[in-house]
Amino acid sequence: MRRALASVVTLFAVAVASIGIVTTVHAAPPAKPDLGPNVLIFNPSMPQSVIQTAVNAVATQQVPNQFGTQRYALLFEPGTYGTATNPLNFQVGYYTSVAGLGQSPSDVVINGSVFVRNQCLGPDGTNCIALVNFWRSLSNLTINVHTPGFGCYNGEFWPVSQASPMRRVHVNGFTTLMDYCTPPSFASGGFIADSAFDGSVVVNGSQQQWFTRNSRVDVWTNAVWNQVFSGVTGAPQQSFPNPTFTTLATSPVTREAPYLYEDATGAFNVFLPGVQHDSSGTTWSAGATPGTSLPIDQFFIANPDDSAATINSAVQRGKNLILTPGVYHLDQSIDIQRPDSVVLGLGFPTLVPTAGNPAMTVARAKGMLISGILFDAGSTSSPVLLQVGTADRPRSDLEADDPSVLSDVFFRVGGAAAGSATTALVVNSDNVILDDIWAWRADHGTGVGWTVNTSDTGVIVNGDDVTAYGLFVEHFQKYEVIWNGNGGTDVFFQNEMPYDPPSQAAWMEAPGVDGYAAFKVADGVTSFHGFGMGSYSFFNQGVDIFAERAFEVPTSLPAGSLQDLLTIFLDPSHGKGGILHVVNESGGSSTVANPDTPVTVVSYP
Repeated sequence: MRRALASVVTLFAVAVASIGIVTTVHAAPPAKPDLGPNVLIFNPSMPQSVIQTAVNAVATQQVPNQFGTQRYALLFEPGTYGTATNPLNFQVGYYTSVAGLGQSPSDVVINGSVFVRNQCLGPDGTNCIALVNFWRSLSNLTINVHTPGFGCYNGEFWPVSQASPMRRVHVNGFTTLMDYCTPPSFASGGFIADSAFDGSVVVNGSQQQWFTRNSRVDVWTNAVWNQVFSGVTGAPQQSFPNPTFTTLATSPVTREAPYLYEDATGAFNVFLPGVQHDSSGTTWSAGATPGTSLPIDQFFIANPDDSAATINSAVQRGKNLILTPGVYHLDQSIDIQRPDSVVLGLGFPTLVPTAGNPAMTVARAKGMLISGILFDAGSTSSPVLLQVGTADRPRSDLEADDPSVLSDVFFRVGGAAAGSATTALVVNSDNVILDDIWAWRADHGTGVGWTVNTSDTGVIVNGDDVTAYGLFVEHFQKYEVIWNGNGGTDVFFQNEMPYDPPSQAAWMEAPGVDGYAAFKVADGVTSFHGFGMGSYSFFNQGVDIFAERAFEVPTSLPAGSLQDLLTIFLDPSHGKGGILHVVNESGGSSTVANPDTPVTVVSYP
């Protein structure tokens, strides 16, 4: 049975049936939109006990709910929550977005912490890791860290892995990306953008890799395998491979994710940050973030009961789109055609195609902003889950001046249920910015197996001048990424090759070429830049499986087009085979002979 913990219409009600609590709070102002039963909107006038009860109830349900169907957004209106002596501290579980509703992070202040913990997978609270802390987010607020009585957990703990972004957050106090209180504490994150950390260190700890963009840190403690910084004030100096810090002084072109906010009159709007070139630091530290606002009445607010036809009818009438939390079953593609359209997800809305269709198609047009959505393959195979642009439309200079952006857009094939798709994401448009993408062919969960959750490729880029930040692509059965466009840039790439090829013969790029490269730059490409790119192997079927190389690129690329590449052999107690070269025929092998050790190429060609 579907459980709803809250309703936000004109009355805010929190009902926690499992613990017998029903609390009613005064009516919300009439300007508030109906965002559905799984969006909880808090304001500072509410008793803190009511807020604490509500957020704890969501956490109780969502912390263990890795493949469940429930989705939530916890939204905080401008003001201050908690005090130093009575702080607001709460945990964030799966499919939960926590966000401030101010126009600036300083408009919403939480005295306390918003935290994540390891998942303890063994008996009696053992084998505690963050490797599966996926699908949650924190954005657009300030945290003054106050955690009295938390013992070891004294600080802002954000030990997450993929698909768990932190954006537009200002943390005053100690921050750690590792939950060192419950070992062994392995973690595989992560993404931070447009955020600032003051007054203490940021502990990287056990995070195997991490990407931070356009932010500010006082001190970043350490590197493990692949820590990448782009436009980050206070970042460690470039030092790859010892330690493995890759640091770019500026980010070439960025556009921060759109976000919902409440203005001084109480009206809701969506803010669209502007484009930045060669930027560093946050967009908000020197004043208001540059950009434009759209009033909420320019959006169709969809709920999971709406059909694709209903949603398409609204967007064809010129509406932008807000997808409220839940799982949407779509018998046709959501089709976004109008230039400068905005599609904003709240609480990890999940789009599942049901008829072998793409879940969403986006026109090749300027300014298409897609943010905060999980695409989940259906039982009938789709050719693609999200397609951006058509291959046959001519190039437009407008796309460069007003680039399209995919922010916090995630893909899953299997895990929640058996599903299949040839490719997760295809980008045909030029000048698109990919900002935090995780495409995952599931290695655990339901409907998982070499012939069950079948999918060739995670991401195909056909457009020119596409820029990717924080590209995570894992376990696909052929090339994980194929980059066909010219002038492309990828800043940070994390990959695990498929765990489950049953034999070498079943996984061959070509006769005599073992396996598939994780990242393939097409032979005809003349310009591409990559920074901080890693690929790992863990072949767990009990037979030796090898990949000839992790990265396959034209040798004719200009010298130094690729910087700071690495491969890793994971878990020698269970893994077999390995990766024989890092890029083309360069770089050594990562096998059982050198487990959990980066094999690096600093510059290629």
